Amino acid sequence: EDDKDVKEIYAEYESKLNKPKSIADFVKNDMADSDEYVAIFIPGGHGAMLGLPEDYDLGELLRWGHKNDLFTLAICHGPAALLAANLESPDSFKQDDSDNAKRDFIFKGYKMVAFPTAMDKQMPKIGYLPGPMPWYFAEKLEDLGVTIDNKLASGQTHQDRKLISGDGPLAANDFGKMSAKALLKEFS
Repeated sequence: EDDKDVKEIYAEYESKLNKPKSIADFVKNDMADSDEYVAIFIPGGHGAMLGLPEDYDLGELLRWGHKNDLFTLAICHGPAALLAANLESPDSFKQDDSDNAKRDFIFKGYKMVAFPTAMDKQMPKIGYLPGPMPWYFAEKLEDLGVTIDNKLASGQTHQDRKLISGDGPLAANDFGKMSAKALLKEFS
């Protein structure tokens, strides 16, 4: 509320923030002709593990972004959504699908930071989660050739090519700065 520039940006985009397009609509109607985007941002939180890794449209969007040299920004549990880039068809994702793991994943060979599985396994013991998580995304990404380069959520950020990642809430500020600097360097 105290930053005039932020307030102006918010006012300019408020209507779009209040009524965002769906990924499915964008993929179906706008993706092929669009050249006004510079990045795909996947926010964190456990919600990123619910539905996004199985979203065929998100997979199409991620592959389109990669092909068009866009940045991909993912923080905390957001990298779980990157699994969608490995989907072949709307119903091909399964937690134990070894055929998907054999495909050439667009982020194969990349390094990143993300919220660590070891910490997720501890969350029920301290009362943060009501019980164990049904699956852990880091293992799936590693099976596809991604290196998760952190053991703790200590505020680390990382950039590998055009993939920028942050390990959790403590990384949010530096993640934002790293992303802004990379985008400004690329487009100024």
